[in-house]
Amino acid sequence: MGNREALLQGAKQCLFEKGFTRTTARDIATAAGVSLAAIGYHFGSTEALLNQALFEAVGEWGARLGEAMGAGGDPAAIWDGVIASVRSDRAMWTVQYELVGQIDRADQLHAFLTDSQRYARSELAGLFASPTESAAGDEERRLLGGLYQAILGGLVMQWLVDPQNAPTGADIVAALKLAAHD
Repeated sequence: MGNREALLQGAKQCLFEKGFTRTTARDIATAAGVSLAAIGYHFGSTEALLNQALFEAVGEWGARLGEAMGAGGDPAAIWDGVIASVRSDRAMWTVQYELVGQIDRADQLHAFLTDSQRYARSELAGLFASPTESAAGDEERRLLGGLYQAILGGLVMQWLVDPQNAPTGADIVAALKLAAHD
């Protein structure tokens, strides 16, 4: 593995262990086993390296999350896939929530998170779509995707903060049914 790849691996490790804002160039260089100067040479700045490591980590995690959510055919199984992802990729979820607090300070990060949110809404709308919803227009899919994304964000937050009392996939489905009858 060359210095560039070692730096990316070291940056990912630091992201998960220390978070985005607490990771320093020295932390990354130490984790990668390279000199501090290698960061500037390969990436130009620590921020550029962290962003690249984050983008790669999100891509890798997104594939795992897609598999976990797509593994079941019913909505409860899909939500349980999200919960399984929180358990197995807790550090990735935590970093994402940390980054929301940074979006006003980093344009590239803001653009990345905006694009990620739009993509997620679209994917969620398709994942949960009933035959009627599959035929829905763009506005209906946008609304449904936004609702599912809001539920996903709240579910993840509950599992990060208070997993003993957080809802299961079946709980989410049952609550949606209750809400639909009001």
